[in-house]
Amino acid sequence: MESFEIMFIVLTAMIALGSIATVLTKSIVRAVTYLLLVLLGTAGLYFLMGYTFLGSVQTMVYAGGVIVLFVFAVLLTSAKEDKLSENTLLKNIGAAVIALVGLGIFMTILCLHGFDVAALTSPDETIMPMTTIGKNMLSTNHEGYLLPFEAVSVLLLACIVGGLVIARKR
Repeated sequence: MESFEIMFIVLTAMIALGSIATVLTKSIVRAVTYLLLVLLGTAGLYFLMGYTFLGSVQTMVYAGGVIVLFVFAVLLTSAKEDKLSENTLLKNIGAAVIALVGLGIFMTILCLHGFDVAALTSPDETIMPMTTIGKNMLSTNHEGYLLPFEAVSVLLLACIVGGLVIARKR
């Protein structure tokens, strides 16, 4: 087994266990912490495949900014008297059915398309240079992504203001 395969197994195990822990924990602060583990594992997969730009963006934007926003919102709006609803047998059966349906869809897509992990290669700068990616992300023409980027920043600002309004009423 090569080091690439060992690192891939470690990262995917980290993502899978972090995802399960995120869903199963009863503390919302712990859930956000486990989500951070999942997002860092995803960034690790990007780095492993050679997509350093995507790995950096994943780490800075999602693992950094979004998790800080989640922690800020959770700590600002949570109250000590808030309790989670109890799990009933019907909820557990429904969750298991939905999980099995999702697993079935995933396995069907995986089998029909025949994905081959061995076919993954590191990206080459001749395919798409970083200067082209940077110009496309910050341009305002029809191929640019500046407007969606700004829309997301306004949405995050609205979330912060909404959290402050909710916290102020308590």
